[in-house]
Amino acid sequence: MVYKITTNAMKQTIYLITVLLLGLSQTACTDKCTETRVFKRFTPVVFTANQLRQTIGTETVRPLQDPGKIYTKDGFLFINEIKQGIHVIDNRNPESPKVVSFIRIPGNGDMAVRNNILYADSYMDLVALDIRDVTNIRQIKRVTNVFPSGQFNGGSWFVNTATGDVHDQRVDYVKEEIQTNCEEDVAPNWWGGVFAFDSRSIQSAAPSASSGQQQVSSGTAGSMARFALYDNYLYTVNSSTLQLFDIQNPADPQTGNKIQLGWGIETIFPYGDKLFIGSQTGMHIYDNRNPQKPERLSVFEHARVCDPVVIHDNKAYVTLRSGNNCQGFLNQLEVVDISNLLSPKLIKAYPLRNPHGLGIDFPNLFICEGAYGLKTFDASDALNIDRNLLEHFDQFDAYDVIPLGKSLLLIGKDGFYQFDYSNPRKLRLMSKIPVQRPGAIS
Repeated sequence: MVYKITTNAMKQTIYLITVLLLGLSQTACTDKCTETRVFKRFTPVVFTANQLRQTIGTETVRPLQDPGKIYTKDGFLFINEIKQGIHVIDNRNPESPKVVSFIRIPGNGDMAVRNNILYADSYMDLVALDIRDVTNIRQIKRVTNVFPSGQFNGGSWFVNTATGDVHDQRVDYVKEEIQTNCEEDVAPNWWGGVFAFDSRSIQSAAPSASSGQQQVSSGTAGSMARFALYDNYLYTVNSSTLQLFDIQNPADPQTGNKIQLGWGIETIFPYGDKLFIGSQTGMHIYDNRNPQKPERLSVFEHARVCDPVVIHDNKAYVTLRSGNNCQGFLNQLEVVDISNLLSPKLIKAYPLRNPHGLGIDFPNLFICEGAYGLKTFDASDALNIDRNLLEHFDQFDAYDVIPLGKSLLLIGKDGFYQFDYSNPRKLRLMSKIPVQRPGAIS
């Protein structure tokens, strides 16, 4: 069948289309909306070595603003404030934790505790601090120039070997109101805003015992840790290197062996006399029976993504996630058979949304899903973990966890949470220390 359109009908159609387009054009030009956007501003900063090395000390308590790693020992909790220092919290009563002090450590991202000595990175240096009096923590040793570069959530830093200066970036979350077309579509980032880079450069100052035969005690880190303790050694990883420190005398750490690991190294998890090292391309397994010189046994390879790992018995639990730093596209949990450490094999992979840190108190498996909260699973059946979801909290951000018997420590962008998981099907919130960030979106 053939349809014919008369000349008059065609003219009327063209006229109506023209009127409609003119109306839309006028509307687009005249209808404006006020929109609030929040974006990241990266401002280059430069520190001299002297500026950084003269500013470590104990301060009065300050609120959580940009929390990172968590660590616990003997009822005390240590929460990293990214690149600023460490909050010290008396957690002997989990129902009512009390922040007791803040240790100012410029460039800090990781920590570990042996006896009464806290080890922390301060940009290129390792510092040892006496924490016997948590209200008056003091530096007792500094090992200089052992970390040439590093990465944080807000970007990377490096040392200029010619000048000794540290080049870093300050990250600010900037809120502004702008006029936009009402129909304009803006892709948000995790803060609900857009990304921007501020290239303005400024010069800025940083924020103003022998063990003998004593019993050795160490604390517990989360799965995102880059520091680990074993025997008489502190192990630290950066993007490509495993750096050892001899801490036979905990108050006097000495630089030990340096082992090249390859590219994209992220986390370290000691289990028995083995080290499991997460990277952006796979899980490295090292034999640590000779603690001063670990030897690589194998690598379980995967697609390029971020990769923390925890271990129970002969299984490794690995979360893979995408993102700007990770660059990959996979978001999943992988359960790996490590009964043969020379040939680890994938048992099964489970899709997730955006997994970060995780913890195992078998059979309870806790997985942080970033902005999507916390998920808890019964991992008794490695082939059916997805069918055994016990609980899902999606009201908060979850970055990393530490399970401690019946108490779960959790850190995220929103703050620190503490749960009682005596009943793993119904976690009970015991306490919370919220983030108090200036200009944060409510």
